[in-house]
Order: sequence, then C-alpha cells, then structure tokens
Amino acid sequence: MKIKGIDGLTVSQIQNEVDGGGKFVFYSYCFSLVVMTFKKTSAVYFIRENESAFLKGTPFTLISFLFGWWGIPWGIIYTIGSLVTNLGGGKNVTAEVLQLLHKQTSGHVFEFETAAVQ
Repeated sequence: MKIKGIDGLTVSQIQNEVDGGGKFVFYSYCFSLVVMTFKKTSAVYFIRENESAFLKGTPFTLISFLFGWWGIPWGIIYTIGSLVTNLGGGKNVTAEVLQLLHKQTSGHVFEFETAAVQ
C-alpha cells in the first residue's frame, strides 16, 4: 500500500505523530461522462498534527464538484457523498493503517521501542 507523506519516517516516528494527533485518511472523488459515473478513492495520506486534512483533500473535492454531477442518477449521489467525505477531512483509516504496520513488523518494532523508552 502506498501512503503519501511518510517518506523517511520510521515506524516509531509515525506512531509518535499519531499519538500527537496525526492521522491517515483517504479522499473520494467521482466524475461522470453523461451515462457513466466513476467513483474512486485517493491514495492514503498521512496528515500530521499541524496539517489540514481539508486542504489536502481540495483537489479531490474540486474534481467531484466540477465533473461529478453530470451522470444521472449516480453522478449526483456519488458527488454528494464525495463532497461530504472530503469536506469532513477525508475518511479516517488510522486504526487500519497502524494495524497493518504492526502486523508487517510482527510487533517487534513496537515492543522493542516501548521497552527502550522505559
């Protein structure tokens, strides 16, 4: 899984960022071609505590707002859903991503780092 915004960070640094208010989110967007509507999701983005999830989702919100409405009936339905999700800061998937990171490291990184800190 490709996660944007974690390049160069260790698992420990990611955990510290999440503990401080960081989160992992994805955005939805849709676009319509009259009789066909496509609903997609973005890559997962890591949003640090001092960053705006709303601003990171702006491109996806604009795509939906400008190009999503034109399919009947799903264009209207998917566009509203995408706008609600994105204007709310995206879909928070922090727990799932941390669980995946924990599973990939077999728990050893977290256990070692916790023991080293104490």
